[in-house]
Amino acid sequence: MFTKFNLKDYNFKLLIFVIGIMITGVIAVNSADPGFTFKQAVGVGMGFIVMVVLSFIDYHFICKFSFAIYIVNVVLLVAVLLFGVNVNNATRWVSIGGENGIQIQPSELSKVLMIIFISALLSKYSEKNRINSFKCILSFAGFVGFGLLLIAAEPDLSTTICLFLVMITMLYVSGLSYKIIGLILLIFIPVAGSFLWYIQLPGEKILLKPYQINRILSFVYPSKYGEDFSQQNNSIMAIGSGQLTGKGFNSSTIATVKDANFISEQQTDFIFSVIGEELGFIGSVIIIAIILLIVLQCIRIARRSKDTCGMLLATGVGTLIAYQSFINIGVATGVLPNTGIPLPFISYGLSSLLSISIGMGIVLNVSLQKSLY
Repeated sequence: MFTKFNLKDYNFKLLIFVIGIMITGVIAVNSADPGFTFKQAVGVGMGFIVMVVLSFIDYHFICKFSFAIYIVNVVLLVAVLLFGVNVNNATRWVSIGGENGIQIQPSELSKVLMIIFISALLSKYSEKNRINSFKCILSFAGFVGFGLLLIAAEPDLSTTICLFLVMITMLYVSGLSYKIIGLILLIFIPVAGSFLWYIQLPGEKILLKPYQINRILSFVYPSKYGEDFSQQNNSIMAIGSGQLTGKGFNSSTIATVKDANFISEQQTDFIFSVIGEELGFIGSVIIIAIILLIVLQCIRIARRSKDTCGMLLATGVGTLIAYQSFINIGVATGVLPNTGIPLPFISYGLSSLLSISIGMGIVLNVSLQKSLY
């Protein structure tokens, strides 16, 4: 169960990066809304313990229970649809302990649970050189598709898209044939074009909620559908107001984000607007650089992994951080349509912190076993 290791092989560099950016997240959340600071600090403490403990547990032992992990994932996602708490027209949370209890977001936990399951699944097919077999592709599509449908039904489109990208990347690096990739692109491109045509048709749509359609159309056709761009515009102004060095955390000057309340959920989806405003361009670049260094460490660990399972685990967690960070920062800066997704390690949310901590703990264990290669 536990990995035999030498302390010199422990990836303290990656651990320091993660701890540093988590502490920055607590400071940013405190600046956005002090009411969430204590819970965020507790979440960071819990996440640190989980990460360190998992870093010493053999990832092969965890992957032995991959199917049970998938079942737990499905049960949690179904529980959301049956007993979930509705907030802002979305049912994404399950309350434990009543109104004053803890709310967990299973779609956040689903990210790392799916990475573990798919890593184990694809590694088994890879060992038999059957990644490109019809059975492998069908199994992958079935398991991933069912999980994504449950998340999309909440609805949680941003998590669905992010997790889909992670799963596809994992399938690609596992050794998917370029012929199959070409075939998928031939199917995907016209389907994407048809989807854009479909959402512009009059009448109620089955696949998406009205607010989701408006966000997509306002991004693709801002001059025609861009009436409700105020949230992102305010975020861009907040980031720009920080200029080069920012106003400083908990600045007493009038701040677009903190004092004027022009942006809702600034402690979660728009936390980067707080960073841009109060740390400025230099601080924002440093935060992005630390996230990039964490992703690069994950890629390095994946390349040096002793087997396919370890490689896929590190790849999955690394790409999750990369894609999720890109989407969050892209929304805050107006590069992408407005959609809610937390910034890894920084945004407020115990479920998000716990999920990413589990992932990083497993990656640290993969790194710890590199000397056995």
